Amino acid sequence: MMKIDAANQIFGRLASQVALILRGKTKADFDPAKIPKEKVLVFNIGKLRFSGKKMSQKKYYRYSGYPGGLTTRFLEKEWDKNPSRIFKKTVYDMLPKNRLRDRIIINLTVK
Repeated sequence: MMKIDAANQIFGRLASQVALILRGKTKADFDPAKIPKEKVLVFNIGKLRFSGKKMSQKKYYRYSGYPGGLTTRFLEKEWDKNPSRIFKKTVYDMLPKNRLRDRIIINLTVK
């Protein structure tokens, strides 16, 4: 298990680094068709830094499927509510969009 301290690191750069590790690309025996056995634990997630004005300008959209059902939330409110969910969703979106993605993200633990 690889442990990563998130204190004073930039959000997006850490997320892309974690996605590479989860994918198995840091190992010599990388195979795109296999699920790597590398587990990652990210702690001190509340001490991450954001570059620029992302906290006040970045938006997350949800659509309920009904007319007028598009809801918008800013990163600042979502981060205050649950920072680990935001980080996990960001890493999830950085993984390849195939059948292995759901099985790879299980190896990520965020505290």
